[in-house]
Amino acid sequence: MSDESTPTFRSDVTVELVRSAATDTDVLWAARVSTKGEQSLEAIGEDPTRSEGLINYLMRDRHGTPFEHNSMTFFISAPIFVFREFHRHRSGWSYNEESGRYRELQPVFYVPGPERRLVQQGKPGRYEFVEGTAEQHTVVSEAMEASYRASYQAYREMLAAGVAREVARAVLPVGLFSSMYATCNARSLMHFLSLRTKRENATVPSFPQREIEMVAEQMEEQWAALMPLTHAAFEKHGRVAP
Repeated sequence: MSDESTPTFRSDVTVELVRSAATDTDVLWAARVSTKGEQSLEAIGEDPTRSEGLINYLMRDRHGTPFEHNSMTFFISAPIFVFREFHRHRSGWSYNEESGRYRELQPVFYVPGPERRLVQQGKPGRYEFVEGTAEQHTVVSEAMEASYRASYQAYREMLAAGVAREVARAVLPVGLFSSMYATCNARSLMHFLSLRTKRENATVPSFPQREIEMVAEQMEEQWAALMPLTHAAFEKHGRVAP
């Protein structure tokens, strides 16, 4: 077993783009096969800025499949409860997450930072979160850290007694950090972003939990650098996945 048994606490998440084959040009040649057949191959090396209007047309009229001919793989570190929400997105996504059956899980846990809004007001579907008091943040931090320490100690005691990792892990909370690879295409990512970010310009309002929105924001920033025209069209047309 590892000697790194002292819990550490984080309020951030990390997203790293580890591999990509995704450009705005990919949208163009995929779309043009409908009308040009094999001549669409000529668009593979095209400057996509010459066809910005086509990308906007496809987005506006929701011709979605041309946005699927690309790929991005992200390495994400976040609390387990974020991944459980993430895995509800299935179409166009592939996941591989670290396993508590095969490795000893490290004691890194999520504690909300001072900027995290703690108080929920209103009814489900129409509620909002407002700032917590300093006292509430103290209560949250102290309660979570005490619970994390106790659960990880119990986990370590079971491992030391020879209990299998897949059994001992049951005592650990969903605030434990995990890591995974997530692979998607631009269309599936846009659908994810439409639900997991809150934006004033969105045609359909969404109310994501802040922690998964933190992941989504980093993914969007990295995708926008790869496919700026597609991202701009997504923004222009109300952040609705085509």
